[in-house]
Amino acid sequence: MAKSQISNPILVVEDDRKTASLVALYLEREGFKTVTAFDGSQALELARRHKPIFVILDLMLPQVDGWEICRELRRTSDVPILILTAREEEMDRVLGLSLGADDYVVKPFSPRELVARVKAVLRRARPGPAGAKSLLTSGDLILDLEKRCVTLRGALVSLTLAEYRLLETLMAAPGRVFTREELLNALYPEGEAVIDRVIDVHIGKLRQKIEADPSTPRYIFTVRGLGYRFAETQG
Repeated sequence: MAKSQISNPILVVEDDRKTASLVALYLEREGFKTVTAFDGSQALELARRHKPIFVILDLMLPQVDGWEICRELRRTSDVPILILTAREEEMDRVLGLSLGADDYVVKPFSPRELVARVKAVLRRARPGPAGAKSLLTSGDLILDLEKRCVTLRGALVSLTLAEYRLLETLMAAPGRVFTREELLNALYPEGEAVIDRVIDVHIGKLRQKIEADPSTPRYIFTVRGLGYRFAETQG
């Protein structure tokens, strides 16, 4: 087994003990620490206690289901969340992502693929190279690339990883129209298969956080039939 790379663990939330042990085994082989919860209440307690760097979350759980756990985690944390689900319906996947999850895997799954998806999300969460432009600004909206945080009128805005990456992509090229496919590639550069409606969900959540009136945005504009663009100037 590889030596542990990171002090904080990955939280595996899965009521099937065989599946949970298999996921933990493959993660630990790659040098990650893990803690495992077999029901929703235990998951929330372990999340508070261990401050995990990543959460792998089954949806169908006893006591507290995965939907509610995702809501609770997002109230206090921007930890990356990957949903495990046996549900293949598109709306279930969209709902999970709209609650703040960063990725999803449909059961049955390959443990190797799951670990690869975890690594891909964690890579996207790393800071950019030193020496790069550190601030993207538009009026009162500031994205700090070095600190990986966003402020609006001086107040910190809590974003999920996906929302942060979308905003970073759009703000880095104000006025440019990005297609949904281009934005999907920015979120999932490893080529993961994700439905393009995910972009609309993330943009909607992002607007709720940075726009005074999401129905008449100042920052992120819809370009009908094409995609989205960020405002070129802000007064």
